[in-house]
Amino acid sequence: MDQTTASPVVVFAGGELIARGMLTDIVRAAKARLDTEPNASLQIFDAEDSRPVEVDFRGTAEDVLARLAPSAPATPRSPGRPKLGVVAREVTLLPRHWEWLAAQPGGASATLRKLVENARRDTSGDSARRVAQESAYRFAAAMAGNETGFEEAIRALYAGDAERFEQTIATWPADVRDHARELAASAFGSGGA
Repeated sequence: MDQTTASPVVVFAGGELIARGMLTDIVRAAKARLDTEPNASLQIFDAEDSRPVEVDFRGTAEDVLARLAPSAPATPRSPGRPKLGVVAREVTLLPRHWEWLAAQPGGASATLRKLVENARRDTSGDSARRVAQESAYRFAAAMAGNETGFEEAIRALYAGDAERFEQTIATWPADVRDHARELAASAFGSGGA
């Protein structure tokens, strides 16, 4: 499973939001719903990026939780500074770029880190808006792709038209509409709920 157990998730049964919280915390609520309604269709999404989260609900809640427990990494320690979170990867540059980097104080790695941080700071608003749009789209496509006004809502989302977005999602199931609105808030510059 790609999802870490430390990330917040939301769980829907049809158009109803049944749980929100950390994955390990919502397992019991989701499992209880499946135990009372075996044909319920649960959809779990990462609460931040709306990527689907796969959970094997076979067995008891304890069985499900045991499968979610992180296993020890089997990879040997890699070079670098893992305690600092430094990850070694390959970078391909032209010789003139390497020459310029080598001449910078602190060397190539320090200069590249500074350049990346400056670029992140300069584009943080655009980046946050784009992430919010993608998250809202991912969720809406999965949960409201067949709802009236879906295409128009997505056009409004990417156009930054909050009023039109609100109008077109008004008839969606309440929990789906509210969660889509919450995800889209940053895309419209109004923060989160």
